Amino acid sequence: MSEYFIGLTGGIASGKSALEKAFAAHGIVVADADLLAREVVQPGTPALAAVVERFGNEVLQADGQLDRAALRVRVFGHDAERRALEAILHPAIRRRLEQICRQATSPYAIATVPLLAEGGGRAAYPWLHRILVVDTPTEVQKRRLMQRDGIDAVLAEKMMAAQASRAVRLALADDIVVNDGDIAHLQRAAGDLHRRYLALAEAGNTHSMANNRPL
Repeated sequence: MSEYFIGLTGGIASGKSALEKAFAAHGIVVADADLLAREVVQPGTPALAAVVERFGNEVLQADGQLDRAALRVRVFGHDAERRALEAILHPAIRRRLEQICRQATSPYAIATVPLLAEGGGRAAYPWLHRILVVDTPTEVQKRRLMQRDGIDAVLAEKMMAAQASRAVRLALADDIVVNDGDIAHLQRAAGDLHRRYLALAEAGNTHSMANNRPL
């Protein structure tokens, strides 16, 4: 059972998934909030029941699955509706993230939380020992997002602006990986961090601010 936990976060199109895979290649258990966001609203779950109670049966498909498109229409551009949805989903996702990490058989575990800064930061995740931020220069991030999603610069900028600023994310960081190169750089950075985290986990260090430097 793991007792040392790393929070992994970063802006959209920053390289979180690639870094996740690099840690997984070292045998580290990774729990991903984006994947769990689907799990916690499967038919029969308390979260789905709460969503239906709040938004009505029109957000359900005929087979009882959540109709994500219909729900997006309900909350898009409506801050109160979005906050109501987040109040239901975020606690359920956090509980599953922590459960998976604590049950992990690797020496430490990683919780990938794309909206960690937006979702309360350290206060919302007091069980995390360190926070790792994947940082990408704004222009590089925008270019990658446009290529990944096939969108124009205007939409890319709007999507980036909807998230926490780069400065806010970096203020949370114990460790930083600057992703302005290729996949080999991320893999090397993951290898360096893996060795650091193994040592910290073995030492039982609950929160060290040492070596807080970009990789």
